[in-house]
Amino acid sequence: MRVDLNADLGESFGAWRLGDDEALLELVTSANVACGFHAGDPTTLRGTCRAAAARGVTVGAQVGYRDLAGFGRRFVDVAPDDLEADVLYQLGALEAMCRVTATRVAYVKPHGALYNAVVHHERQAAAVVAAVRAYDPGLPLLGLPGSRLLALAEEAGLPTRTEAFADRGYRADGTLVPRSEPGALLHDADAIATRVVRLVTDGVVEAVDGSAVAVHADSVCIHGDTPGAVEVARSVRRHLEDAGVLVAPFATSARG
Repeated sequence: MRVDLNADLGESFGAWRLGDDEALLELVTSANVACGFHAGDPTTLRGTCRAAAARGVTVGAQVGYRDLAGFGRRFVDVAPDDLEADVLYQLGALEAMCRVTATRVAYVKPHGALYNAVVHHERQAAAVVAAVRAYDPGLPLLGLPGSRLLALAEEAGLPTRTEAFADRGYRADGTLVPRSEPGALLHDADAIATRVVRLVTDGVVEAVDGSAVAVHADSVCIHGDTPGAVEVARSVRRHLEDAGVLVAPFATSARG
């Protein structure tokens, strides 16, 4: 058994510091790096890519809505053509930072409200797929199992990878509990780690209503901006390795 462990990084902006990227990069195998639209100034992004490359951590582009004030967690009814261009713009920006730090963008993952929207929103999911296909049809898309994003990506011939969340609550239908509702965020590091081991080894996660939900995940996400994220990541990785699970990236940022 093997699984990737990812975290959202590069989300500081100017004088505002968010998360402990340096510590998380010692624990995760993939970094979903902000691209400047929901978070991340250019200096932060360049430094994050450099730090990831130094540790052999795979870099992915975390693309989102143009929503710095809302941290990309507010739905934006953007036209598909504009969204496609926005995704391309963000990919190009992060690729530049990767190029000058001896790494590359190895996969794409939507952020926040865009991530949730493309689970069901046909036009926005299609726009993200179109952008990635135009940029590099060999670039994997990382998303929620059963989402329209991954279904459309597969139809377009793009590689896809499925993701589960260590620190988020699940509904009985396999979608995430909205952050505005009880049970959306989990904080107990050991309880989260036990839950992740079950998810990876048995393919099951307990929903907020107590039901068992089948979930297949190539990668498990820990939110870097969540209080205690480093402790959670350390506990999750230790528990996975103790259970005999190989923690390794699903893609590589090595330049060939």
